[in-house]
Amino acid sequence: MLGFGRKNPGAAAVGGAVSVPASAQPQPPKNAVSTANPPLTPAAANEQLDAHLREIIEWHFSPETGCPFWLDWKAKAGWDPRQEIKTHHDLVKFDHFQDEWLRDEKNERFVPKGMGGRPFNVFETGGTTGLPKQRVGWDDYKHDYEQFGDNLSDEFFPRGSNWIMVGPTGPRRLRLAVEHLANYRGGSCYHVDLDPRWVKRLISRKQYDEVERYQAHVISQAVEIIKHRDIACIFTTPKLLASLGERISVPSQGLKGCFCGGTSMTPEYVRFLQVEVLENKAQFVPTYGNTLMGLAMSVPEELAQNNYSVTYWAPQPRAILRIVDPDKTEKTMDYGQYGRVELTTLTKEFFMPRFLERDEAIRRPPHAKFPWDGVGDVRPFGFLENKIIEGVY
Repeated sequence: MLGFGRKNPGAAAVGGAVSVPASAQPQPPKNAVSTANPPLTPAAANEQLDAHLREIIEWHFSPETGCPFWLDWKAKAGWDPRQEIKTHHDLVKFDHFQDEWLRDEKNERFVPKGMGGRPFNVFETGGTTGLPKQRVGWDDYKHDYEQFGDNLSDEFFPRGSNWIMVGPTGPRRLRLAVEHLANYRGGSCYHVDLDPRWVKRLISRKQYDEVERYQAHVISQAVEIIKHRDIACIFTTPKLLASLGERISVPSQGLKGCFCGGTSMTPEYVRFLQVEVLENKAQFVPTYGNTLMGLAMSVPEELAQNNYSVTYWAPQPRAILRIVDPDKTEKTMDYGQYGRVELTTLTKEFFMPRFLERDEAIRRPPHAKFPWDGVGDVRPFGFLENKIIEGVY
């Protein structure tokens, strides 16, 4: 993995949280993350999840509303999930979803009849070469990013402010999603594109000079827009944010909040971005997500007190994240243990049971704001055993 930007001690390190002096820690915002409804208890959250799960199972496996892929799957499997899946614990009856199906199957086979023939968006997910894996969608990205937007601090992400997105646009869902987020919060969005497939290919060829030149090209475009337009909020990747910080003082240019996602981050690297790049003046909001899930949220106000170890909570009940034993995936790991990340997506647009992500993480307990399990210190699966190429996204 190639580190970008200024020297960042720990960008490729693995380990526990970093101890930080209190004087170096950013102060929590005046208005902490809030939600429209009173917090759920874990028991109530489970009840909500199970009710939502039954609704989604009924939708996708009913001949009136389901898609050809899952209706054919049911006929071949010899059992009806509508009869056997009643709680989220029953999901282990499904085998793992294979992402190759999103490349090998025609997109039309994943279109639910219940969508009434509406034209669909096509979003790419992952991959470096060959035919990309694709997911169809309609409004999921709007729901996902509105939920995320409702949890942003108005102090650091002022309503009515403009955004800039420095990252993958093109066939990625992210471009529409971030622009919708900006619009939802009352602003407009500027864009600087990045092609992650090209970056990964350059890295795999060890063409690091070309990577640096391409990154400089992307960052120079972002700097020009930031300097000449009124922008308060940014989405970018960790490595691009670090590189941007080499060119400008990010908060001095008027940026107050940074929503960040993409490559994994150690606690030391999170601290580097918040304390050194954002100078403890703008808020750093790490997220974990992709085209298949949406956004798993963190609690940025608690980063410093947790020594910059980040925990993410899935957008339940629309998605479930579980930390499983890599060798026995029906088993959930104990709290505090590393395991592989398993994702189940539960929306009317897309049903994906038990997909094994290419990540591993620590199972973390529920939070008052998110009363279900979290995933902490996410890193590529097999990080200690394998050479991982992440690029800039």
